[in-house]
Amino acid sequence: MVNQPLGVVDSHCHLQSLAPEDLEPALDRARERGVVGFLAPGIRLSNADFLLDLCHRHDDVWCSLGVHPHEAETWQDGDSERLRDLAADPKVVAIGECGLDFYYDHAPRALQEQVMKEQWRLAMELDMPVIVHNRDSNELMTEIYSDPEFESLVADFHSFAGGKPMAEAVLSRGAYLGFSGMVTFKRADNVREVLPLVGKDRLLVETDSPYLAPVPHRGKKNEPGFVVEVVERVAAELGLSPLEASALTTENFYRLFPKASPKARSEST
Repeated sequence: MVNQPLGVVDSHCHLQSLAPEDLEPALDRARERGVVGFLAPGIRLSNADFLLDLCHRHDDVWCSLGVHPHEAETWQDGDSERLRDLAADPKVVAIGECGLDFYYDHAPRALQEQVMKEQWRLAMELDMPVIVHNRDSNELMTEIYSDPEFESLVADFHSFAGGKPMAEAVLSRGAYLGFSGMVTFKRADNVREVLPLVGKDRLLVETDSPYLAPVPHRGKKNEPGFVVEVVERVAAELGLSPLEASALTTENFYRLFPKASPKARSEST
């Protein structure tokens, strides 16, 4: 356990999934552990009002808005225009989470791809980053991300578990990789072996709460404060101190999501 404040950002936490009575206490617990920022990704556009209200009540909370592949069937005509309008809010720092999930297949694969591409095109139009969900879809995801159409897309491949070949492919196109509690799992060598490939300027940490609670919290509901265990393990794997790893991942967060940066915040007040 680190005694000094870390100054770390949880770059991916589903705050809307926490019980209403536990949301504020969970944020306070995280702040007490040295967490200085939280990015809450949307999974469907019906999340937008809740997330924006939450963000505007907390200076250290931001959101992304978009449609998760599980929710691809909720995408409707006109949603691209609606998302464009929502993204103008200063608290919306990215598009997503969007992507492909061929593990659960909650929506037809062709529809997942279509909805993802529409959001990627909008992100490029708005000059905003995207938060990418990828599960059991490495080959197609890498192929699409490598398409010249998406050359200018800036992406956070969150909770990355795609292995070395995919990591090398997306990093060569400028992607950022987010590491979650999986990096602490005993059998997650496929996650840890990617860390040395990631430039220190492309590394993010996250909880993906309420999922993937890190060791020693396995079996519990994950929460943003547990990003401390994530950054500690990332630091150990890379031969850094937790403070060094926190500083560089926080700097990366503000570079990738400039609307959340201290400069942007000071300009909006």
